Amino acid sequence: MRVKATCHINQSAPQLKGPSGVVLVPLALAWSLALVLLLGGCGDTAWNNPYPASEARANIVYSAFSEQPKHLDPVRSYNSNEYVFIGQIYEPPLQYHFLKRPYTLVPLTAASMPEVRYFDAEGNRLPGSAPAEQVAVSEYLIRIRPGIQYQPHPALARAEGAPAGEGYLYHHLKPADLRGIEDLGDFPATGTREVTAEDYVYQIKRLAAPWLHSPIAGLMNKHILDLAELSERLAEAAPAPETGERPFFDLRKMPFAGAEVVDRYSYRIRIEGRYPQFQYWLAMLFFSPMPWEAEAFYAQPGLAERNITLDWYPLGSGAFMLSENNPNLRMVLSRNPHFHGETYPSEGMPEDVAAGLLEDAGQPLPLVDQVIFALEKESIPYWNKFLQGYYDSSGIASDAFDQAIQFSAGGDAELTEDMGAKGIALATAVDTSIWYMGFNMLDPVLGGNSERARLLRRAIAMAVDFGEYISIFANGRGIEAQGMLPPGIYGHREGRAGLNPYLFDWQENRAVRKPISEARALLAEAGYPDGRDSQTGRPLTLYYEAMDAGPDGKARLNWMRKQFAKLGIELVVRATDYNRFQDKMREGTGQIFMWGWNADYPDPENLFFLLYGPNAKVKGGENAFNYQNPEFDRLFEQMRVMDDTPERQALIDEMTDILRRDGPVAFGFFPKSYSLYHQWLGNVKPNLMANNTLKYRRLNPDRRAEQRLAWNPPVLWPLGLLALVLVLGALPAWLMARRRERSRAL
Repeated sequence: MRVKATCHINQSAPQLKGPSGVVLVPLALAWSLALVLLLGGCGDTAWNNPYPASEARANIVYSAFSEQPKHLDPVRSYNSNEYVFIGQIYEPPLQYHFLKRPYTLVPLTAASMPEVRYFDAEGNRLPGSAPAEQVAVSEYLIRIRPGIQYQPHPALARAEGAPAGEGYLYHHLKPADLRGIEDLGDFPATGTREVTAEDYVYQIKRLAAPWLHSPIAGLMNKHILDLAELSERLAEAAPAPETGERPFFDLRKMPFAGAEVVDRYSYRIRIEGRYPQFQYWLAMLFFSPMPWEAEAFYAQPGLAERNITLDWYPLGSGAFMLSENNPNLRMVLSRNPHFHGETYPSEGMPEDVAAGLLEDAGQPLPLVDQVIFALEKESIPYWNKFLQGYYDSSGIASDAFDQAIQFSAGGDAELTEDMGAKGIALATAVDTSIWYMGFNMLDPVLGGNSERARLLRRAIAMAVDFGEYISIFANGRGIEAQGMLPPGIYGHREGRAGLNPYLFDWQENRAVRKPISEARALLAEAGYPDGRDSQTGRPLTLYYEAMDAGPDGKARLNWMRKQFAKLGIELVVRATDYNRFQDKMREGTGQIFMWGWNADYPDPENLFFLLYGPNAKVKGGENAFNYQNPEFDRLFEQMRVMDDTPERQALIDEMTDILRRDGPVAFGFFPKSYSLYHQWLGNVKPNLMANNTLKYRRLNPDRRAEQRLAWNPPVLWPLGLLALVLVLGALPAWLMARRRERSRAL
């Protein structure tokens, strides 16, 4: 039994009186105030604890968010600040293994990995080894596990004894029924039901609903059979209402060849041609199940005006449910009482055993009861609360970097002594993303396939030292890129095998950027000796499209100018806001720009498609370089439909060499993420593909409570000073009273 420490204070302390028997009220008040405050410091929590005392030893993880999520509907959401929440709530059929690297897909709600079958144009079954050009349709058969239940929700509340699919308590609400209803929790009853295959098909149909504006609808139209046609049929069958809210439209009644129910626990998805990367989409929240009851409930008049919508209150089957949504204060994820009982993985990487990441193998998930996110718009208060123990983990803002991180003689990042003394741990990972400098290949000076333009681009790429950029502006948190593929993406080459020989030399077992003299020589060979056009004698002036329009970007823009000045090139910065920057990219009117991309899934297709000719930005795609190379495009089309084999790696290497030679992009760097976490938070391993990792977190709330008390001792000297001031203030009155008493005696 745990014995709670208590403070014993004499409650019958005598009043302080002067010689005349008059109570010296100010002095007594001072001591009373000190007594009250001392009593407050004798409990189980520190004085400055922002959380209720009842949570002091609760199994709750505390975190923060900085901006309100816009969409919590999985068919509409596509931002990381939204996935922090809905990634814990919704469950697609597949997920990424928490510990294994490279990133590995495993079943989540699926009973096993999808069964993939291929068919030709006549509908004949093809072997799995059939060439891509013979495959007309790929069919994914997915079987889900029986017994998975949705979280409790009013949309699923039914009258007792009602037949399946009938008797819903809140599907026919009248205005009178909404009196006193301000949020979802005001509905007194909730219900649940089993997740079925029909719910997954229903969600895929929602991708086609034109009124939902799914951000992946255009892309999926190219892959899922009949999806584009379904969107057109939905536009005709359910046109936008002239007035009022859109009524519920039951997507179950719409036939759809792209996704069909096989039985209660099985469904099939049909893909045009061969597209192996589709398996990665099955781990994204767009393909989570959605009960038709959710749309029927939320579409009722009067709910949207109360913010009672699917975009505000999700309905999923995951480990957590959103029990509180107050984006101006906090958001709370609570354990889903109907969660289906997933267990912590029992396999991982060799180093995971030493790191203690397999100690919870086989334990039922989630390992914590709640995750509370508080709104923190400023980084400094967030950082200070982390140091006080009131947040369990934290990133590292630039202002606090030197306080947290130091570099060893070998250049490795490690925690400072102060951080180590507090038991704080550091987790680092190279992000599956890239920041790059791009050249508009439609530009008459820098663009095109001429040798002159190619040498000019290469000279610039050699001169712009992204290693220096990382050191100055990212606190060393990044790795210079030698190609488009970050570590963790299939096809990435490490070490000397991954060297870009056009810009780097291999020296002392590392890549070293070629000297600026070689860049100047290339520039002269391109016809611009010392930065002047050899034909006209005029200085070469280039234009940089910047999205750093604010004051914070000034240093970065000055640095960029200096990089070009090494070659004698004048760089004119055209700074705009992000919306105007995107307009320039779409119109193809920019010249040089810096941008980035975060991989949606760990496949080279998701990065190489940024340079695929038909995806040119001016044609509505994501190829902001407007790069066109028939050989690269041919290899891309061949590579994208292949499985990960040595033959595919050979094609990736060839594509990378083409990009290095043509130079439509200066590869820039792969960012490195640094995160800190306290000693009481366990099972922390960066997983840059998974969005549902909170269910794996382990917590030692007793240790956290003890450390909070140790790190936040009460500061008592102001109370002593206040008492002294009050005593000194009361002393003249006491002396006067004493003189009056003596004079009476005389």
